[in-house]
Amino acid sequence: MTSTSPVVDQAVPSAVVTVGVDTHSDTHHAAVIDAVGRPLADAGFPTTPAGYQQLLVWAQGHGEVVGFGVEGTGAYGAGLARHLRTAGQVVIEVDRPDRKTRRQRGKSDPIDAYAAAAAVLSGAATGTPKTRDGRVEAIRTLRVARRSAIKARTQAINQLKALVLTGPAELRQALTGLTSRQLLATCRRLRADTRLTHLADPVTAATKLTLRRLARRITALGEEINDIDTELRPLVTATAPALMAVYGVGTEVAAQLLVTAGDNPDRLRSEAAFAQLCGTAPLPASSGRTTRHRLNRGGDRHANYALHIIALVRLSSHQPTQDYAARRRAECLSNLEIIRCLKRYIAREIHHVLTA
Repeated sequence: MTSTSPVVDQAVPSAVVTVGVDTHSDTHHAAVIDAVGRPLADAGFPTTPAGYQQLLVWAQGHGEVVGFGVEGTGAYGAGLARHLRTAGQVVIEVDRPDRKTRRQRGKSDPIDAYAAAAAVLSGAATGTPKTRDGRVEAIRTLRVARRSAIKARTQAINQLKALVLTGPAELRQALTGLTSRQLLATCRRLRADTRLTHLADPVTAATKLTLRRLARRITALGEEINDIDTELRPLVTATAPALMAVYGVGTEVAAQLLVTAGDNPDRLRSEAAFAQLCGTAPLPASSGRTTRHRLNRGGDRHANYALHIIALVRLSSHQPTQDYAARRRAECLSNLEIIRCLKRYIAREIHHVLTA
């Protein structure tokens, strides 16, 4: 497994080879194996468009490439995967080796690259990565800013309420009993002297200044979230109008499910695979005389939460779902087990809509 320079080798142009790539931020390390898994060569390439092309030419110089196994197609390997797909190559998403394998075989860029190629050759890696080149990728990008804005707004609201609770008694009494909207409006209008070193009571002044800043930050973040929602709504509706028509699905839920499936939902082999991806595939939890299944705690937890929201909406206002829940309760199923069953049914319905 000695490293070679990225020079095109035309010695065996008719050979069938498989390529594995260990991806990093600045360089990608590629390795080539033949049809029976023997290592042929490995080399490093820069993470630039020119470097991607060099990697492709170098790999094709060793023979006919049947597939590229790329680690991190949603992170460091996203650019390379996009370049290879544009060039008409087969790209397979490869998970990094588990800890047991790393303890046994060690860790280095060539070792990981050869392991990625071997995973593709053996059939252990078969996943098709997301294309990340359409409307769904645009939705995912907008939701990055929305998610961080919601997190920051929640944190600021908690800080403001805690500051009111622990602030000076007079200020706390004036702000207690207000609704959230009234509290924000009042705090935005607070006035205090900024020359704290010249005041007899700097604590009250500092508290007022901080409350005003937090209230203005919360308002600004709320406006930012509203702006993003205004941009997201028509984009999601144009991308998947049938998904928006599903009972219990709103803009945010639909956006999350689209992001989970990607721009190429046909990569999901079946509705069972989609349920596994969303963490809704039932797992057996039987023992002795007890025969039951439990909730799956794996998969994409954001997608799982989106399905959970749909289930709760239907339990509250969808008569067929309420009738189903009543029948399952009569069979001695708990609420958690009923929700688990509902999420599995909903995952099947969503998969059919996404792949239609």
